[in-house]
Amino acid sequence: MSKSLRNYPDVNEVFDRDGSDAMRWFLMSSPILRGGNIAVTEQGIREGVRQALLPLWNSYYFFALYANAAGYEASPSHASTQLLDRYIMAKSAEVIELMQDDLDNFDSFQASARLRDFAEVLTNWYIRRSRDRFWEGDKDAFDTLYTVLEAVLRAAAPLIPIVSEEMWRGLTGGRSVHLTSWPDAGEFPKDSELVRDMDAIREAASVALSLRKAAGLRVRLPLSELTVAVTEPESLRAYSDLLADELNVKQVTVVAATEDVASSFGLTKSLVVNARALGPRLGGAVQEVIKLAKAGEWKLEGEQLIVGEHTLVAGEYEISMVASDDSEGSSVGITSQGFVLLNTIVTKELANEGIARDAVRHIQQARKDAGLDVSDRISLKLVADSESQLALSEHRDFVAKETLAESLEILSGEPGAELSVGENGAIEIELAKK
Repeated sequence: MSKSLRNYPDVNEVFDRDGSDAMRWFLMSSPILRGGNIAVTEQGIREGVRQALLPLWNSYYFFALYANAAGYEASPSHASTQLLDRYIMAKSAEVIELMQDDLDNFDSFQASARLRDFAEVLTNWYIRRSRDRFWEGDKDAFDTLYTVLEAVLRAAAPLIPIVSEEMWRGLTGGRSVHLTSWPDAGEFPKDSELVRDMDAIREAASVALSLRKAAGLRVRLPLSELTVAVTEPESLRAYSDLLADELNVKQVTVVAATEDVASSFGLTKSLVVNARALGPRLGGAVQEVIKLAKAGEWKLEGEQLIVGEHTLVAGEYEISMVASDDSEGSSVGITSQGFVLLNTIVTKELANEGIARDAVRHIQQARKDAGLDVSDRISLKLVADSESQLALSEHRDFVAKETLAESLEILSGEPGAELSVGENGAIEIELAKK
C-alpha cells in the first residue's frame, strides 16, 4: 500500500460509510495476523460486514421485533428441552470455549472465523427454523435466543466493540458489555452428539439447496424425495422431518453411505486430478496419472489416493459422485460423510403447491409494504390467470393461514401487476387490514 498512490480506501470514508468495527473486523480476521498478505479493499471490508456484523445484528433485531410484538420480557434460561434450543445452546458453549482458547493465544484470526460461522448458524439455521415458535410467542424460544445472544455478544466484544455494545445494551439495558465478564461456557448444556448430527444435517441441507439452484428449482417449489447417505444413518434418521421441512421435500430417506448403496441408486465415483497442484511434484507424470484416473484405475486408502504407481494426497484430487445416464430426474451432491440424491421431477401436484407458496411470499411482501404489523389480520383478494387460480383455490386454506387472511377471494382474470407465480403465472393482490 502506498500513501502517495492512494491505492487503498480512505480510512475516514470507511468509518463514515461502514463503521469503525468494519475496519477492525477486516484487520483482526485477516491472514496478516498469521504472517500472510492482504489487500485493503472496500469490497473486502464490506464482505466482513456481510458475513459477521449483519448476521449478528439481524439476530438481535429479530429478537427485539418479535419480543416487543409479543410484549414478552425474556430472561436468562438454559432449561429448554426443545431440539433446536438444545442445539444452539450446545453450539454456544462450543464457540465460547474455542474463542476463549483462540484469544488466550492471541489468535484473533481463528476467533473471528468461529464467530462468523456461529453467526451464520444462529441466523440462517436456528432463527429461521424457529420462526413459527417466535410467531406463536413461545417463551422457551425467546429465553433461549436472549440467553445465547447475551453470552455471544460478550464473547464478540473484543472483536466488534462498538456494534456489540449497541446490541448488548439494547438487549439487556445494562451499562456496558465491556464492564462484564467473559461468558461461562459451563452454564450452557453440552451435547456433542447433537451438535455433530445437526451439523451433518445442515451440511446435507446446504448441498441439497445447491442442487436445487443448479437445476433451476426455486426453494418454494416442493419436491418429492431426498436421499441422504451418511456414515452413521441411525442417529440422523431422527431429523428427517426437520430436513424435509427445510428443503421443502415430501420425503427424506437416510441410508448408509456404502459402495453398494451408491450403486443401487445408479451412482459411480468419478476422480478429477488437480493438475495445477500435482504438476510441480510429478512433472510430466501428471498426464499419465490423468489418463489412469479417467480409466478408473485408482483406489482410495484413507486420504491417500493410489493411481498406478503414484500416491496423491488431499488437495491433489477431487472425488465426486456421478449419476448414470439412466438416472434422469436426479441430482447428486457430495458431503463430508457421503452424498445426497435429490429427485428433481416436478409433478402437476407439486407445481400447484409451488404456485401457492409463491403467492404467499408476494402477499407477505404486500403486508410489509402496507405497513402492517406481523399480527394484523387482513381481508384478501387475489386475481390470477386461470391456471394459477385453480392452483390457489386448491390450496386456499394454506394461503389464508400463512397470511392471516380472515377472508379470501380468488378470481380468474388478467392480473394488472406482474407478480410471478410458478413458471409462467401471475397474480394481483388487494388487501386491507381487518
